[in-house]
Amino acid sequence: MVSRRQFGKIALASLPVAGLAQFPGGRGTPPPPPKSNWNGVQIGVITYSFRQGVAAKDLIPIMNKLGINEVELMSNHCEELAGAPAGPAFGGGGRGRGQQMTPEQQTAMQTAREAQQKWREGTNPETWKAVRKQFDDAGIDLKILCYNLNANMKDDEIDYSFRMAQALGVSAISCSTTVTMAKRVAPFADKYKLMWAGHGHDNVADPEQFAKPETFEKIMSFSPYIGVNLDIGHFTAAGYDPIPFIKEHHAKITNLHLKDRNRDWNTAGGGRGGANVRWGEGQTPIKEVLHLLRKEKYPFPANIEYEYQGTDPVVEVAKCLEFCRDILIT
Repeated sequence: MVSRRQFGKIALASLPVAGLAQFPGGRGTPPPPPKSNWNGVQIGVITYSFRQGVAAKDLIPIMNKLGINEVELMSNHCEELAGAPAGPAFGGGGRGRGQQMTPEQQTAMQTAREAQQKWREGTNPETWKAVRKQFDDAGIDLKILCYNLNANMKDDEIDYSFRMAQALGVSAISCSTTVTMAKRVAPFADKYKLMWAGHGHDNVADPEQFAKPETFEKIMSFSPYIGVNLDIGHFTAAGYDPIPFIKEHHAKITNLHLKDRNRDWNTAGGGRGGANVRWGEGQTPIKEVLHLLRKEKYPFPANIEYEYQGTDPVVEVAKCLEFCRDILIT
């Protein structure tokens, strides 16, 4: 067990990714298997937390360094680990918000899309099993695949997401999308007999968004294989208490996302909730939720989703991990 003082050094020190990329493959004694399960509550991380300046190849060394043994893998990271070409660069090339892409940028984006599609057509179950092996070899449980879907995606891509998840051997797919898309997904979830979980946000004014309890209940009615990836920060910002929702629907919850937000939502202004804040400074009942998981022994993981503005994603995830540990061991 890592002491609080030792873990604090991890959390507060600068952890250069270049150095982490060499860990544990360099000289010296390999570290013990990572462990982030305290008193029966599995704490993990969604790789979206490392979206700023961390390459996919560095994710496993970082999680090993931090001691995290469960992961929710973003589909773009999964494809990158499998050797995919770089995807289309939305918003790149100095293009500001609201500005039109130049013809050259449009051509580059289309070329990237075509290369990505060609690569995807060449994938097979072994492609994804090789990714799974990377995590298994590191002692990290690849539990959830996060594959987000927009309304323009075709059925072929929905099927592709399920084939990827099936070959990875995950227990569920988490997804940010809409009610309409969830209805389209239902037959695929039934076909593959694989849980698909809608990820909630805070826009209570939009009936297409998973924000209200009744909206989650609606999508769960589409299929026995449709569940909930409950983001307790967004749920709080939308004006709801995650505790009773978890108690009522725990059997259909695939995983939680942990973050801290405030409740100062504004329904009249579009239903947007309060800002993301450092953990412990907002109104999200993180402590109470983790204590509930510990008491009831719910089997689903609670994954850190780092979104507030901090110093460095690796350092901030370490702080969030220590925050959870302190709650669960007291």
